[in-house]
Amino acid sequence: MSGSIAQGTSQTHGNTHILHFLVRLPRPMEDVWPAVATREGLTGWCTAVDVLEPRLDGAVVLGELGTGRVTAWDVDRVAEYGIEGGGRIRFHLERDGDTASVLRFTREFRGETDSESAWRTRFERLVGQVGRS
Repeated sequence: MSGSIAQGTSQTHGNTHILHFLVRLPRPMEDVWPAVATREGLTGWCTAVDVLEPRLDGAVVLGELGTGRVTAWDVDRVAEYGIEGGGRIRFHLERDGDTASVLRFTREFRGETDSESAWRTRFERLVGQVGRS
């Protein structure tokens, strides 16, 4: 099985934008978790990570995406990073059979700092990275 990225959806509420993606990955959740919840993993496909304290309320510095705190942390399942200025990045992993997983992704931000195409490119790198594991 190879990975796939469903068409992203976008919503706007005032000046807040919310992107959602569903990414199917050919590896179990336990193998995908490090890619969304460690400095090395995120740096490999998403953005350079200067700081990531892997615990609720831990500090995060996610390169061009911003600085903030860990706002949700459920090991092997949910990593959510609150970004200063009202942003949020949430990775929610679910099982997809015995050998695969699904990533439900949400990116909330203000302004025009992110785009659906930029995240699609990142997820293509993630699928490639996880597929090689």
